[in-house]
Amino acid sequence: MKITTAQMLKILYVFAWIIFVGLCIEAGGFIFNAVYTVTVNPSGAGHFWEKIDLSGLYSYDVGHYLVQTFFMTLVGLMKALLFYLIIKLLHDKKLNMENPFNKEVGSFIFNVSYLSLFIGGFSHWGAEYAQWFVSKDIAMPDAQFLGLGGADVWLFMGVVLLIIAQIFKRGIELQEENELTV
Repeated sequence: MKITTAQMLKILYVFAWIIFVGLCIEAGGFIFNAVYTVTVNPSGAGHFWEKIDLSGLYSYDVGHYLVQTFFMTLVGLMKALLFYLIIKLLHDKKLNMENPFNKEVGSFIFNVSYLSLFIGGFSHWGAEYAQWFVSKDIAMPDAQFLGLGGADVWLFMGVVLLIIAQIFKRGIELQEENELTV
């Protein structure tokens, strides 16, 4: 059985929706738990989203707790935005296999590359911030559990996508020149 490109794109569209919903739930969980802990029940820091224990950080300083949860939330929201862009591209049928070098796809690749770089940067920043607390003998979960792991992978992916975006941009320019000469 051979899977066509159109079928594969439909499968990827479904997977993108599943991942998008999961990332939205994760980011919403971070937001809800941070607000709930600060405004209603401070003991919520001990069993944060996905059983993350941030009680040591909360008891050390509420401001630092909010900054750390801000990093976690921001990275989660940017990941969700990344999958939203993928869903939007596939849903709006901007990906034309007969004419793949178009401005919408080029813009999409640039946006995804910049977003990946931002995810990598903020993940690294948030993980370093958490590591700073560990150096102060404050119990902190691993960056992976905070949703901040893999910053190097995100940065690498962002750079690779930026290179691909530049190549794509040149392909669009060549295609437009070719259309003008016909």
